[in-house]
Amino acid sequence: MKDVTEMAVQLMAASARTAPKAGGKDFLEIVVITSDEELRKIAEAMKNYAPKSTNEAFWLRDASNIENSEGLLLIGLSKSVTAGYDCGACGYPSCEEFSKKRELKEKEMGYSGPHCVMRMIDIGVALSSAAKTASLLNVDNRVQQRVGAAARALGFIKGEVVMGIPVSITGKSIYFDRKTPAKH
Repeated sequence: MKDVTEMAVQLMAASARTAPKAGGKDFLEIVVITSDEELRKIAEAMKNYAPKSTNEAFWLRDASNIENSEGLLLIGLSKSVTAGYDCGACGYPSCEEFSKKRELKEKEMGYSGPHCVMRMIDIGVALSSAAKTASLLNVDNRVQQRVGAAARALGFIKGEVVMGIPVSITGKSIYFDRKTPAKH
């Protein structure tokens, strides 16, 4: 099953890469992880961060998913570039104004921000395309934010905003009726 998992995650990466993007410009970073050791490192980082979060139980739940996954697709925004649409969704009247006045802030085990909403939509469409591919292949998967934050903090991906899709091929989906552990 390991070979099948690796092929499935590679096909998911292809779906993310070819997903439509604002203005036809690709600013996504895509990373495939299938190493058990790397998955364990990410899960461990998530568990270690959990007590620092107001959502400790959810970090622990998601870490358990990563420990039991056979692969992971990471998708991140590689550059803070606006789409040039002047849509105003960022809170500024123009992309130029947003670029000049925004102040990037970092969050521990999180992301920098703010970002152009169109670029965030690009990530969402890429994640959806990749999850669709996994579904078509009958590979269990779940889009997760916390795994992206942990992988970013560990340097597995450099993207400014990162989300991940862990995958599993077992007799029952490990992502379906996930149990949220009680806080310590």
